[in-house]
Amino acid sequence: MIRGEKGFLIDLDLAVAEQREEASGAYGKTGTRAFMAIGALLGEQHSFMHDLESFFWVLFWICIHHTGPEESRVVPRFEKRNYVDTEELAGMKLGVVSDDDIFGKITMEFFTDYFKALIPTVGRLRRAVFPGGGRWKKEVRGLYSSMQEILREARKDEIPPFAPS
Repeated sequence: MIRGEKGFLIDLDLAVAEQREEASGAYGKTGTRAFMAIGALLGEQHSFMHDLESFFWVLFWICIHHTGPEESRVVPRFEKRNYVDTEELAGMKLGVVSDDDIFGKITMEFFTDYFKALIPTVGRLRRAVFPGGGRWKKEVRGLYSSMQEILREARKDEIPPFAPS
């Protein structure tokens, strides 16, 4: 974790009450495609699991695109996600999370130096959100708690403040 940095992540205008039985009624898919869960891209009925997976994709995107506070970059390999159809994007995302070695290689190559210290934490989140390297097939009620615990543990790690080399 980067000490002393604060952030605010919100997209509550699209939030869904967990007890709701049906979709919101919004026409088509809504949300930022790069952050959408694989199942949502494939047209599945919305689940709280999609929201948790979306959190993973937001964090992944931040670690790839942000080089420091208020500094970012464009990464052509991931920029394509804005232009392919939803099924192709779902496949691209599965390719990223399908295997520990592939995921490790991608994070080492594309996470900015500013966020490289988060690679182990994002890897643990990946294993929680994508059990066995695939997309989830049934809801896991304890996933939110598991993700919280992974993030709590990361905060305990003694990671020094970022110092450029």
